[in-house]
Parts: sequence; C-alpha cells; structure tokens
Amino acid sequence: MSIDLPFHRSWLEDDEINEVVDTLKSGWMTTGPKTQRFEEAFRDFIGCKHAIALNSCTAGLNISIALQNFEPGDEIITTPMTFPATANVIVLNNFKPVFSDIEKGTLNIDPNGIQEKITSRTRAIMPVHYAGHPCDMDTIEAIAEEKGLVIFEDAAHALETKYKGKKIGNMGHATSFSFYANKNITTGEGGMITVNDDALAEKIRVYRLHGLSRDAWKRYGDNGYAHWQLERPGFKYNMADINAALGIHQIKKADRFLKLRKEYSERYDDAFKNIDEIETLEIKDYAESAYHIYVIALRLDKLSISRDQFLNALQASGIGVAVHFIALHLQPYYARTFNLKPEDFPVATDYSNRIISLPLYPKMTHNQVDRVINTVIEIINKNKGAS
Repeated sequence: MSIDLPFHRSWLEDDEINEVVDTLKSGWMTTGPKTQRFEEAFRDFIGCKHAIALNSCTAGLNISIALQNFEPGDEIITTPMTFPATANVIVLNNFKPVFSDIEKGTLNIDPNGIQEKITSRTRAIMPVHYAGHPCDMDTIEAIAEEKGLVIFEDAAHALETKYKGKKIGNMGHATSFSFYANKNITTGEGGMITVNDDALAEKIRVYRLHGLSRDAWKRYGDNGYAHWQLERPGFKYNMADINAALGIHQIKKADRFLKLRKEYSERYDDAFKNIDEIETLEIKDYAESAYHIYVIALRLDKLSISRDQFLNALQASGIGVAVHFIALHLQPYYARTFNLKPEDFPVATDYSNRIISLPLYPKMTHNQVDRVINTVIEIINKNKGAS
C-alpha cells in the first residue's frame, strides 16, 4: 500500500529555510532572539498581552495546571473527544479528569452537561476547540464565574479560531496552542501559551525553564553576566530558536493558509451535502473556524462496511487519512482507572465509531481535493446498504 496523497504536508518556503540557516550560522540555537521575535509576532497576531513560546502545546496545558494551588484529587472537567495530552496533564498533576459529553454537530464539549459534573472538588474547566471550531465560551465562562472555577483552553486546533469575532487566546485563564507538524502553522515541534495577566506570564516564563530566574539569552546578553536563581522547581519546556525561526515566517502566512483551508473545506462541504451516507460537521453562528481538520461522520446504518473498512479503502487508494479521535473514555487507561463505560458518554461513543479525518492542508491542489471527494463517493457507492 503506497500513500501518494498524504494526510498532511507542511508548506515551508525559502524564507523559513534561510531563517533556520541563519540561526545555525549565528551560533545561538536555544531560546534567544528569534524565540523573542516569534513571541512578539504571535502576541500581535492573537491580540493578547503575553505570548510565551514552549516546546509543545502539552507543555502549556501542564504549566497552566501546575501553577495552580489545587489539592491532589481536585477535579478538572474536560471533553473525552480529544488527544490524550489534554487529560494526561490532569492525571500527571495528581488531579482527576472529569469528562462531560460532547454536542452533536461540532463535537465540542456540550456546555449544558458541564453543570451536572461540578462537585465540591471541581476547580477548573478545560474546553477543547475541536477541529478549529470554538466552544460556546459565553456559557462556559458564566458557569466558571458562578462556581469560581478557572478556565484552561486547549487551542491545539484553534490558531485562527474566532468566537463572536474575537480570536481564541484572549479568553479564559490561559490558552495553549500547538505548532506540531500537521497544525495550521508549524515549528516542527512547539507550542505557545497566551495570557493577559502580567504576574502569571512571569511565573510561566520562569517555570518553562527549570524555574530559573534568567534564561541563557539573558545570562549572556550585552549587559554583562548575570547569575540565575532557582525560584521554584520547573520544567524544560522552552522553545529553541531553531524552531522559532520557522514560526517567525509561518505566522506571517497564517491568513493565506486559512483562506485555502476554508476554500477546500467548503469544496468538501458542497460535494458531500447531498450524500445521505455522510454527516459533515456544522459551524455555529457565533463561530469562525480555523478549519484545522476536515471530519466526516459516516452513517453506518446506510453502509455495508465499518468505519475502519472505509479507512482501509481510502488508504488502499493512496490517500492518507486519520481519526480525531477515539474518545478517551474508550481508551484502556481511562476506562480502567476511572471505571468508564461507552454508555457514559453516548454522543462521544457514537462519533468515535463513525468519524474520519480527510486530508486538509494548504499545499493540496484542487485536483487532489477532487480526488479525495471522488474516492469517498466511489467507496460509498460500492458499499451502500445496511450490513
């Protein structure tokens, strides 16, 4: 089986390559001037007060939680329809993830289900903006304010996402973004955390590098040598200038990339809108999506094959595919540790068995988008009818 139309391919041009080469020639490759440039560009792009570069989105989520004065066993409410990192950071900080089911159509956490999950141990809500569609933040913020809860946003999919005209990254307590290879912009590996609180931003900067009061760039700067002090035990989460060199130019192209993602998503929508065997995701009136991934949900009662057989057929045709996600309550660790059953979250369970992510990235051509469309429809036409 040979995949000639991959699920994702990054768009890197000479400006990124030249910036990396310049970094290598400069002799300064760890956190330094280019990381600072990327942070400033990202801050301006989002419109927040502080943008702090990290080595992953997971690092941002972990720092957000670790800096709180929660007690072991305290609870954080989140969605089961997410990558494991979202809940893993909760567990690894000795807190308890409490899942709330998702809403149909967007696959985001259903805000109407959050309230019933709150207990005396609840300390925070962690919404995930699935596929680039924003969660219903007004409702979530109202619940958090009423109950005195903190909000940590997982915006791994949500670089250009807007909620009621405002970019994600300006709401909640802290927002974490991802620049992994398949994200809307990439630094290879990397992440960013945005906050509007000056004191919190300073704590994050210290915590991202072992808890040291000064990073290497500050210690060896033009103002003479400066000793560091250990403020508190921290992590090794800083972004390197080699990665930031990519980000400096990728962020300039985010709007151009988004325009293409939207165009291709609308092309998919138009092709699939009258296909009874396919459910496409919806965009709410309050939302402007980042179009991070394009997800279809198969109506399996109208097909004679399973979702996994459908995936295999797409791959056999040379098209790369993915699944975002098989929900966490169905994963062995979370099911076993927290005694979770498929019926506990029926909407997430249903979609976990039916969803497929199709290729969606700016470097695709119109012919490639059409090839995906035609192949999906061909597989459906060959496998109509209940099994």
